Amino acid sequence: MADRTHTLNASNSPSSYGWCRWHGGHAEDVQLIDVIEQGSRGGGGLFACPPCLEQHGLVPFADRPL
Repeated sequence: MADRTHTLNASNSPSSYGWCRWHGGHAEDVQLIDVIEQGSRGGGGLFACPPCLEQHGLVPFADRPL
Protein backbone atom coordinates (compact mmCIF):
# COMPACT_ATOMS: atom_id res chain seq x y z
CA MET A 1 0.00 0.00 0.00
CA ALA A 2 1.34 3.43 -0.89
CA ASP A 3 2.42 5.81 1.85
CA ARG A 4 0.38 8.95 2.12
CA THR A 5 2.14 12.27 2.27
CA HIS A 6 -0.79 13.98 3.97
CA THR A 7 -3.76 13.14 6.12
CA LEU A 8 -7.13 13.07 4.41
CA ASN A 9 -9.77 15.34 5.82
CA ALA A 10 -13.03 13.39 6.00
CA SER A 11 -15.08 16.52 5.30
CA ASN A 12 -13.58 16.95 1.81
CA SER A 13 -12.74 13.34 0.90
CA PRO A 14 -14.69 12.01 -2.07
CA SER A 15 -16.97 9.07 -1.43
CA SER A 16 -19.76 7.36 -3.26
CA TYR A 17 -23.04 5.96 -2.03
CA GLY A 18 -25.04 3.48 -4.03
CA TRP A 19 -26.43 -0.01 -4.42
CA CYS A 20 -24.11 -2.98 -3.82
CA ARG A 21 -25.16 -5.73 -6.22
CA TRP A 22 -23.44 -8.46 -4.19
CA HIS A 23 -25.14 -8.01 -0.80
CA GLY A 24 -28.23 -6.34 -2.23
CA GLY A 25 -28.27 -3.15 -0.19
CA HIS A 26 -27.18 0.45 -0.06
CA ALA A 27 -23.56 1.09 0.91
CA GLU A 28 -20.95 3.80 1.10
CA ASP A 29 -17.79 3.86 -1.05
CA VAL A 30 -19.15 1.54 -3.75
CA GLN A 31 -16.92 0.90 -6.76
CA LEU A 32 -17.82 0.01 -10.33
CA ILE A 33 -17.13 -3.68 -10.99
CA ASP A 34 -18.67 -4.34 -14.39
CA VAL A 35 -20.29 -2.37 -17.19
CA ILE A 36 -23.40 -3.66 -18.93
CA GLU A 37 -23.24 -2.52 -22.54
CA GLN A 38 -26.31 -0.92 -24.02
CA GLY A 39 -28.01 -2.99 -26.67
CA SER A 40 -31.72 -2.98 -27.31
CA ARG A 41 -32.19 -2.16 -23.62
CA GLY A 42 -30.57 0.39 -21.35
CA GLY A 43 -27.02 -0.20 -20.18
CA GLY A 44 -25.77 0.17 -16.65
CA GLY A 45 -23.14 -0.85 -14.18
CA LEU A 46 -22.67 -3.26 -11.30
CA PHE A 47 -21.24 -1.80 -8.10
CA ALA A 48 -19.83 -3.38 -4.93
CA CYS A 49 -19.01 -2.11 -1.44
CA PRO A 50 -15.56 -2.61 0.17
CA PRO A 51 -16.57 -5.66 2.28
CA CYS A 52 -18.04 -7.41 -0.79
CA LEU A 53 -14.96 -6.54 -2.85
CA GLU A 54 -12.83 -8.40 -0.35
CA GLN A 55 -15.23 -11.26 0.37
CA HIS A 56 -15.80 -12.09 -3.30
CA GLY A 57 -12.33 -11.22 -4.63
CA LEU A 58 -13.73 -8.56 -6.97
CA VAL A 59 -11.47 -6.23 -8.96
CA PRO A 60 -12.79 -2.71 -9.62
CA PHE A 61 -13.27 -1.89 -13.30
CA ALA A 62 -10.74 0.99 -13.13
CA ASP A 63 -8.02 -1.33 -11.77
CA ARG A 64 -8.23 -3.89 -14.57
CA PRO A 65 -5.53 -4.02 -17.25
CA LEU A 66 -6.44 -2.61 -20.65
